[in-house]
Formats: sequence, C-alpha cells, structure tokens
Amino acid sequence: MLNKILIAVVALVALITGFASGVLPGNIGGLILCLAGLVYGWVAVDAEDSVQFLAVAIAVGAASGADALGAIPAIGAQLNAAVGAIGMALYASVASVLVARMISRLKG
Repeated sequence: MLNKILIAVVALVALITGFASGVLPGNIGGLILCLAGLVYGWVAVDAEDSVQFLAVAIAVGAASGADALGAIPAIGAQLNAAVGAIGMALYASVASVLVARMISRLKG
C-alpha cells in the first residue's frame, strides 16, 4: 500500500513540476521527490535483485537529460520536465538501494 502511495505522490509532484512549476514554493517539489524516492527505494526495491530497477532509473535519467520529449509541440518541454522530476525520485531511490545493499553485505 505504501508503494502505491509513494508512486502516486511522485507522479503528482512530477506533473505539477512539469506543467505548473510555479505552484510549489521554492524547492519543496524536489524535496518531496527526493524523500519519496528514498523511502520507495528502501521499502519497495529488493537490494539483492535490483538490476531491473537500476536499469529503469538509468534509462529515465538519460531520457530526461537528452530532452527526448522536447520535440513534441506545445507540451514537449513540460513532459520532459515531468520525466526529469521522476528521474530525480528514481535517483534518490538508487541511493537507498545502495545503502540497503551495503548493509546486507556487511551482515553477511
């Protein structure tokens, strides 16, 4: 249940960031995305079997960095900003997966 809530929060904040960037004050959107990503990575991703998740995180980050959706008329820039926001949450999740995997390896 927590996984679905975190995914919904990330999707909502990403859409707000992409389509109505002035609605959220300051860097609160980025903070929410990072915190949601950290929690999601900790509770939802199996640190010992995270290859698929890490591949998705890399692909989403590359897609947003390449301005892949920018060519779509009228909404391309907003979609690209939303994908970039989702990439931010995924990268935060990667940090949690890294810590969880290190703890798992230290425990033996």
